[in-house]
Amino acid sequence: MIPAVSRADFDHYMVPVFSPLDMIFVRGEGSRLWDQQGRDYIDFGAGVAVTSLGHAHPGLLKALTEQAAKVWHVSNYYTNEPALRLARKLCEATFAERVFYGNSGAEANEAALKLARKRAVNLYGPEKIEIVSFNGSFHGRTFFTVSVGGQAKYSSGMGPNPAGIVHIDLHDEEALRRVVGPKTCAIIVEPVVGESGVLPVKHEYLKLIRELASQHDAALIFDEVQSGNGRTGSLYAYMDTGVTPDILTTAKGIGAGFPIGIMMTTAAMADKHFTPGVHGSTFGGNPLACAVAEAALDIINTPEVLAGVKRKAKHAADRLRQMGQKYKCFDEVRESGLWMGCQLTPELAGKAGAFMKAAADNGVLHIVAGPDVVRLATSLIISDAELDEGLDRMERTCAQMTGR
Repeated sequence: MIPAVSRADFDHYMVPVFSPLDMIFVRGEGSRLWDQQGRDYIDFGAGVAVTSLGHAHPGLLKALTEQAAKVWHVSNYYTNEPALRLARKLCEATFAERVFYGNSGAEANEAALKLARKRAVNLYGPEKIEIVSFNGSFHGRTFFTVSVGGQAKYSSGMGPNPAGIVHIDLHDEEALRRVVGPKTCAIIVEPVVGESGVLPVKHEYLKLIRELASQHDAALIFDEVQSGNGRTGSLYAYMDTGVTPDILTTAKGIGAGFPIGIMMTTAAMADKHFTPGVHGSTFGGNPLACAVAEAALDIINTPEVLAGVKRKAKHAADRLRQMGQKYKCFDEVRESGLWMGCQLTPELAGKAGAFMKAAADNGVLHIVAGPDVVRLATSLIISDAELDEGLDRMERTCAQMTGR
């Protein structure tokens, strides 16, 4: 008999870097989850934009179980069929010519930053190591990536950060022109900034970043850990910007719940600089992860799914804006496909966490982006009925939070 567990076990046994809500989920199907008490919840968070195809998708289950019956792991002294098939499909669908596998978005960004520095040092010497990043950005939790990310609260108190990292405000053209120069090896940017509230970067600014990176032979890195894999209604957000990066990182939705991180780049960027032994990953390219990701990519990268994302996103954003006006809960709703940032009104300032708890009590799960933004990231294939049911529960939450 499996021993019962409760939320109290988290406080007793787990390192307290998280503070989860009280429920414990035991089953999921589609865009619905059930807790230990059998209560159902509409999932508007998708595990922080991870479960891109919902829970227990039959195509993903089939891919996982079929691969599990063949081979789970072989190490990178060898290769395997799912890893090769996925790499080929990603290169055929994007600008990329080379793929590196890790296990998370942080690992993908770590690889991208190391590649950019390695290439620059190889070509120009040890002075060309500066990385330009943007305040409010988030690129992972390794010490390198959290230092490059533009939120000092995540990297403070751990001693000196790696040298050569420069942060500026997003959309500050003067600052960008000032800091990008001969010592710059990389500029890293999220085309839609997630942790700061789902903020799309202006295409003109991205084009300027591209121009300056090319001028100084610095790698342009697009962090699409959250914005990629159909989330915005295109396979990757860069495809709508008129800008092509040198390196693209992705994770979250490409595995649809199975851990995987991917760095994609060009042959010119990678071939002479990331050679055997320079970088690696024990579990990167795992056959189970790659089989699931290949199945997810095959489903997501279809006209039907991508068009559905845009249609459902418009419907959800319209309803959320109506709620904002009716209940005075949201000042603004920013929509990048099925990924939305609902800016709380001054009346609710600082209460995004309380809003999330109240929403969970009403049977709908979402995430936050700081203290003032309610963040939504549903499954890309959420049914119209589940989408509206979840929005109804969100509306009840708005009414309760404002007393209207």
